[in-house]
Amino acid sequence: MTPAEIVLVGVDGCKGGWIAVRRASGSAPSVAVFAGFAALLAALPDDAVVAVDMPIGLPEFSSKGGRGPEALVRPLLGARQSSVFSIPSRAALYADTNDFTTIEAWYAAHIRASEVAKTTSDPPRGVSIQAFGIFAKIREIDALLIARPDLRGRVFESHPELAFCRLNGDQAMQLPKKIKGSINPAGMAERKALLCRHGYDMRFLDQPPPRGAAADDFLDAAAMMLIAGRIASGEARPFPDPPARDRFGIPVAIWA
Repeated sequence: MTPAEIVLVGVDGCKGGWIAVRRASGSAPSVAVFAGFAALLAALPDDAVVAVDMPIGLPEFSSKGGRGPEALVRPLLGARQSSVFSIPSRAALYADTNDFTTIEAWYAAHIRASEVAKTTSDPPRGVSIQAFGIFAKIREIDALLIARPDLRGRVFESHPELAFCRLNGDQAMQLPKKIKGSINPAGMAERKALLCRHGYDMRFLDQPPPRGAAADDFLDAAAMMLIAGRIASGEARPFPDPPARDRFGIPVAIWA
């Protein structure tokens, strides 16, 4: 099967779970939200290539700047580099795996994770609230890749701002997608125009995102789908190259 015939999937985490933009050979792209990552994979052919905006491969000990991939890609992104979170140690990610029923319990768990992160990093570093907010989703993918080594050759980590940069001739986006937590229409328009230059129809990108996902999640998943295509065709580059491996043998690299 050639890369053009492989089902390509771009995925981003969202409030409702995971938003996926999918395209099969000769078909228009489609978008849907899945409650779990395993359910998303179950809806795909076994040879689909998936690029997801979520850290894959966890360190036992975190150095300055997080894992190796974060430190490598930030300098490429200019003003957009703050969008690349530092990922702490595996122990910090698994410090508290409870479902939180109150905001107080959530903040207490963040503090516990930060304390573990500080003891497993040099220089000692806690966990940002933004990074802590995606811990459950990181663990969801991590558990699947530990249990199913076959997935490691077709589920790849990427990052939207690195994706947009690479798709834009290695020039980072000029405008942010959000300003103070709210959608920035000019930044969204800049990204939609770039996605259209790579084959998307503006009518597809202009549709309301599915329930459970935000407009920026939708665009990020659309960019991830293009990176899945670059991976399938051999155009994408991993940062670092070659990828590192965590203690379970899971590749550690951001692809774009």
